[in-house]
Amino acid sequence: MQRFVKPVDEKKELHITYFSKESIKCPACDAAFYRENLLSGGGRLNAGPLTDELRRDWLPSGKYGDVFPLIYEVTVCPSCYYAAFSTDFSVANEKIKAPLAQDISKRITDTQLIFPSLDFASPRKLVEGVASYYLAARCYEHFTKEYCPTFKMALSTLRAAWLFESMHKKFPEEHYDYLREVFYRKALFLYKLAMELEQKGKEPLGGVKNYGPDTDKSYGYEGILYIIGILEFKYGPRTDPQKRIDELHAAKIAIGKMFGLGKSSKNKPGPLLEKSRELYDKMSVELQETEEDTTDDA
Repeated sequence: MQRFVKPVDEKKELHITYFSKESIKCPACDAAFYRENLLSGGGRLNAGPLTDELRRDWLPSGKYGDVFPLIYEVTVCPSCYYAAFSTDFSVANEKIKAPLAQDISKRITDTQLIFPSLDFASPRKLVEGVASYYLAARCYEHFTKEYCPTFKMALSTLRAAWLFESMHKKFPEEHYDYLREVFYRKALFLYKLAMELEQKGKEPLGGVKNYGPDTDKSYGYEGILYIIGILEFKYGPRTDPQKRIDELHAAKIAIGKMFGLGKSSKNKPGPLLEKSRELYDKMSVELQETEEDTTDDA
């Protein structure tokens, strides 16, 4: 059984993370390794504004520089690249373990085509962070419905898109903006599929402990409706004007229903309602302009 040695960093005063004292055994390949965890406090995290996609911007710290809390949420085996959220990683279900083990060679090869140099046995960099979500989305394809795999694939691809955006800002010549758009569109498809499966009772979302989409706050079931709406508005297909109108109408109705619930409830998160109203208004403007253009063309 392969064992990865715990990394040692002499600059202890600048630690952003720490490695677990106990090793973790990978259920796919039996390798043992140490999980990296984010330290809190000490001025490491400097919260900035919330984006329209409910992503928390974290401002650089004068002492620690850029810190990306998102990149530590997925546990990744350094040996076989099996990846999942920490609550799901040590899966014992043979129906899941077998295909994960069978996919090892192809999983590594495919990943290296996008990320040729990864090191999950050392402190993570941004590239390992985005790769971890790519791997999680891939691995959750093999999970059974009680793990809510479609939703977790959606969440993983959305976070991957966010981190590709961060990569693009740091390395604008590397075409990470293209991958960002690919993952946004994939996230939209998967979020809509997750909602469809949930409504049909084929993959209930009751097993989800944190709906995200970011790590600092869970916006619950209504947050999923909002994410579908904002992704449809920003990244939905536009080649077919009528289909665009139909999809925006459906998203606008869902957002409107959320208004009705939110106005009378003190339990709804304020930022979600505020951003939902903004999105609702933007959808209304686009729909009016699009429908007017369609009428003029007729």
